[in-house]
Amino acid sequence: MNESMIAEAGLCRAELTLEQFRNDVLAGLTRQKKSVPCKYLYDEEGARLFEAICEVEEYYPTRTEVKILQRNIREIAAWIGANANLVELGSGASTKTRLLLDHLDHPVSYVPIDVARTQLLECSARLAQEHPELEVVPVCADYTNDFSMPNVLAPSARTVIFFPGSTIGNFEPEEAEHFLRRMTKLCCREGGLLLGIDLKKDSGVLNSAYNDARGVTAEFNLNLLARVNGELGADFDISCFRHYAFYNEEMGRIEMHLISRKPQVVSIADEEFSFERGESILTEHSYKYTLDEFRERAARAGVHVARRWVDENRWFSVQLLMPQSYKACFQV
Repeated sequence: MNESMIAEAGLCRAELTLEQFRNDVLAGLTRQKKSVPCKYLYDEEGARLFEAICEVEEYYPTRTEVKILQRNIREIAAWIGANANLVELGSGASTKTRLLLDHLDHPVSYVPIDVARTQLLECSARLAQEHPELEVVPVCADYTNDFSMPNVLAPSARTVIFFPGSTIGNFEPEEAEHFLRRMTKLCCREGGLLLGIDLKKDSGVLNSAYNDARGVTAEFNLNLLARVNGELGADFDISCFRHYAFYNEEMGRIEMHLISRKPQVVSIADEEFSFERGESILTEHSYKYTLDEFRERAARAGVHVARRWVDENRWFSVQLLMPQSYKACFQV
């Protein structure tokens, strides 16, 4: 399947619109504590910068999750079984997916879902070339909102949703429960979710991971202002903001902010927003869990932790979740 065929197959009707972007930015900056949803960090440049973040020394989640997958891939593939439909949320460059696809027994289809359309279609075309027997159906959509699953040609034994990278931490805890309920309905009774969970650990490790010495994370964060300028006609002076990230011990989450270096006024879509010196825009938060905390959170969502794997430092966990109505023979 070539790139043009991939583009025709992809359901791009659900991608984020400029109007939605504008409304979310204006609403977020109107709040007493200014914020912008973290999904808007991922335009094409943001997606490229995030791939660079995954390579910096301080950012442990990606390499730790990959090691967990590599060490346990036979067991994971055995559970997924033959003739599966694999759906990935926030697929990005699909790097971890390649490891799964290389070990699965005759997977019939792969449905990557992402908001970065160009990267999505390019990666889908490459995977279709690497796995000519696999039906690749990209969906350009914001998976935090409702979206339609595409029709795939070949019947599958089960649908497995792959959600790596600890992105579940970007949801407020109650929102995470709602999200888990929604995803288990998509994968149906005999399907499951395979997802990454970033675990609580020393705050120094966490703070370093989001404040790398090369400044890639800072560039990634500040790129949001460049996107607002370019797409919404705003007049942010990016040099007048700085990146700031820290672990909020009380809330159990990393917070990423853009801090105003001076008093200033910014115009967006005929509206003006005043910033005091030191005032911030919250651009992302990432909750961290203990193993017990996440198991309890999943149980409240009606989801059973059927299996979990952790690294030797207990910094990260890959977990297999299933509806409580259909518990696998694997037990934690």
